[in-house]
Amino acid sequence: MALDIKICGLKTDAAVAAALSGGASHIGFIFFPKSPRHITPGEAARLRQAADGRAKAVAVTVDADDATLDEIVAVMAPDMLQLHGKETAERLTAVKQRYGLPVIKALAIREAADLAAIAPYRGHADRFLFDAKPPAGSELPGGNGVSFDWRVLAGLDAGLDYMLSGGLNAANVGDALKLANPPAIDISSGVESAPGVKDVALIENFFRAVRAATDNRAA
Repeated sequence: MALDIKICGLKTDAAVAAALSGGASHIGFIFFPKSPRHITPGEAARLRQAADGRAKAVAVTVDADDATLDEIVAVMAPDMLQLHGKETAERLTAVKQRYGLPVIKALAIREAADLAAIAPYRGHADRFLFDAKPPAGSELPGGNGVSFDWRVLAGLDAGLDYMLSGGLNAANVGDALKLANPPAIDISSGVESAPGVKDVALIENFFRAVRAATDNRAA
C-alpha cells in the first residue's frame, strides 16, 4: 500500500507547488486564528485549485461551529474535513451528515494509555490523526514540533486507518516509518523555517527522506 503524505498548514503558492511536486496525497489548510498557519477560506480556495486531480484538500478546524464550517465548505470546497479539537463522536457524525464529506479526527497521544481515546470514535471518523500532546502553555493543539513514542502505535489493529503526526522531519521520518509503519504521515512545522513559514527546500528534503526510507523498507 502506498504511503499517504499530508503537508499541512500551507499558505503560499510555492509551498503548495513543492508539496504537490513531491507527491503529497493530501494538502492541509488551517482555519484557527491562534495558529501562525491560519488562512482565510478564500485564499485556501485559490490555493487548493492546484491540487485538483492531484491531491485531496483538507480543511483543518478546532472546535469550529456550524457557521464557521458552512463558510469554509461553501468557499473552499474541501475534499475532507479534519477536526482537531475536543469534538465528540456525535459532533463528527453531525458534521459528516451536514456536509457529506469524510472526516479525520485528530487525537493527542503521549503514551499507550492515550490510545483508549480511539474507541468512542470508531465508526464515526473516516480516518484518525495521531498528534503529540501539546507542551504546557501551548494554545495550539498541533503544529508544535513535538513528537511522542511512536512504538506505542505498533499494537494498533492492522486495519485502523490513521495518519502519524507530531514532530516529524527529514531527520526522523525514517525512524517513524520503521517503528510505527503507519499508513499515512502528516507534517507541518517540520518543513518550516519559522512558525507558519513553509520552506520549499525543507519540503523537498522531507520527500527525499521519505523515499529513501520507503525504498529501504521495500528492499
